[in-house]
Amino acid sequence: MFFHLQEYNVIVNLAVSLGNEGISAFRFDFSGNGESEGSFQSTNIWREVDDLHAVIQYFSGANHVISAIVGHSKGGNVALLYSSKYHDIHTVVNLSCLYGLNRGLEEQLGKDFMQRIKEDGFIDVMNKTGSVEYRVTEESLLERLNTNMHDACLQIDKQCRVLTVHGSADEINPVQDALEFAKIISNHKLHVIEGADHGYTAYQAELISVVLNFIKAALQQDKGSTS
Repeated sequence: MFFHLQEYNVIVNLAVSLGNEGISAFRFDFSGNGESEGSFQSTNIWREVDDLHAVIQYFSGANHVISAIVGHSKGGNVALLYSSKYHDIHTVVNLSCLYGLNRGLEEQLGKDFMQRIKEDGFIDVMNKTGSVEYRVTEESLLERLNTNMHDACLQIDKQCRVLTVHGSADEINPVQDALEFAKIISNHKLHVIEGADHGYTAYQAELISVVLNFIKAALQQDKGSTS
């Protein structure tokens, strides 16, 4: 059983490709995201780690074997943080996630975001049409600022295999972040896709090939160690 996080076309296509290889894939929305219940404004990254843990526990209780987790963008952060806290999944794929969670906040929320959120308790982020796209609460902001990906990744077990895939032309999370993960995660493989953006537009075939090969090799390793 293979899990992946965060709704994205690339993730949908990856799940289909896994299914074609006979590997079951389960996709889900975090609480308050997509079709899941809850308020988006109340979500935070560690709550999403708990969401993932609850899903894994459910399937484990139903006698399914969870072989790997894959996350894209913030889903990649959740996958890595999960692996730093729990040590039950030994294959993790991080697609294009952010290394420094404090980066980009001024562009997203404005230069005076700390003052505004302390005064109001939240900041509404508007879309191009002028309507509220999502709300950032003080609690979720402080949690993000206090989450250190470097320290968390040092807690990942050495026997946990981690693949990081990143596009060299990622306009949202710079490819340098992938290089930082490669420095600190001990059992780590890095694959940079030249020219790929954050959504791997026009590069999904290469992405799917890399991820499939990594997961199939991991499954073969696990099978060999238990035979």
